[in-house]
Amino acid sequence: MGRRDYGLDNETVRAIAADVGDVVGTGVQVCIVIGGGNIFRGVSGAASGMERAQADYIGMLATVMNALAMQSALETRGVPTRVQSAIPMSSVCEPYIRRRAERHMEKGRAVIFAAGTGNPFFTTDTAAALRAAEMHCDALLKGTQVDGVYSADPRKDASARRYEQLTYHDVLANDLAVMDAAAISLARENQLPIVVFNIHAPGAFAAAIRGEGRFTTIVEQQ
Repeated sequence: MGRRDYGLDNETVRAIAADVGDVVGTGVQVCIVIGGGNIFRGVSGAASGMERAQADYIGMLATVMNALAMQSALETRGVPTRVQSAIPMSSVCEPYIRRRAERHMEKGRAVIFAAGTGNPFFTTDTAAALRAAEMHCDALLKGTQVDGVYSADPRKDASARRYEQLTYHDVLANDLAVMDAAAISLARENQLPIVVFNIHAPGAFAAAIRGEGRFTTIVEQQ
């Protein structure tokens, strides 16, 4: 969304694609779960009176639009990319097939997973943890609005404390708003480290992959 109130900001899309391209260029296998809140949020739709499941399906379709935009930006940079949707729509992308996604990644392609889990009531955070577990990923990186996990929103609370490292239990017990509880629990069950970094900082994705820069890690034990 960038600085826009709604929709796609091409400059932001290109910037994220550049960061992803830099990481793929190092030989790291990358798969991406992309949200749709810049177009439609199911929770907001439900709050305005729409039936929740229907609102969530609309939100899933929004993620497909974003995935196709990101695919275009990545391929413009020469990064081979495949989009797989949890809701089949074969005219524009592949259906989600785990083993096919693994083969794409082995061949150096970035895979974008669209439409969340394909089910209402589950966030794209949960979809990210699910796909990361299915793909046997070494880590789940969440690109967010700030450079890690804070005790409160640092954009609203100047006294918010930034954490370098947390445990899954810390996040759940303190109700830290980094990912929803289902996503954290799924990552915990699969011993999947979570790395939270600022998606808007150029090069932060590659830096986090190298263990550099500012980010927060969430693991089983500190």
